[in-house]
Amino acid sequence: MKITCPNCSKTLKISDKIRKGLEQLGPGRVLRLNCPKCKESIALDASHLPANNQQGEVVVGSTIKPPSAPDITWLKNGVFEEEEVVEDIPQTLILAKPGAERDNICKAVENIGYQATFVRSGKEAMEKLQFTNYASVILHDNFEESGLRTSDFHQFMRDMSMHKRRFIFYILIGPGFSTLYDLEALSYSANLVVNSSEISELLTIFRKAIPQYEKLFGDLMAEINAYSG
Repeated sequence: MKITCPNCSKTLKISDKIRKGLEQLGPGRVLRLNCPKCKESIALDASHLPANNQQGEVVVGSTIKPPSAPDITWLKNGVFEEEEVVEDIPQTLILAKPGAERDNICKAVENIGYQATFVRSGKEAMEKLQFTNYASVILHDNFEESGLRTSDFHQFMRDMSMHKRRFIFYILIGPGFSTLYDLEALSYSANLVVNSSEISELLTIFRKAIPQYEKLFGDLMAEINAYSG
């Protein structure tokens, strides 16, 4: 199965793992991927599966149509691009104590197409971030007994190299935050703050905040990534 990225028009091959994930999506749910070419987000749902499960090409955001004839210009110039394969589902690292609040956070994360990963300590979270690229990180301010202001993990996020930090959507949750207050998020070196009393509305908050962030910074991060690459 192939798709065309709506942001950079790159043709991408979708792995069987992600195709099966699309087949299992419930009504109204989406699977969010990152284009390996432009790093922009691509939202997919079950309607993007090729008709009759054929291995066709799908243009995201349009109706399904038969695949076009292959581009054979490379026959004349001898130059062709290798196909890029989208293998991984974006992951979210969640630092929150087990319970109803964490369950609601996880549900909201999965409903926007991310895969949730949990840790037992800030130290474990820091180790995971050394070796795994997470699309987002969510920290509840009661996760560490010392609180947010003296949290070793929060300081780790603040000190992280921008080469890696700029690709992580960092979210803080707690009773002292004003939901969607950008200035407060900036003061904590985060991308989003959410009051814990509004965790039940987290899915709606994500649907508003994440596209705005991608629209504002997506092109800039793609240019930076292309330059640094």
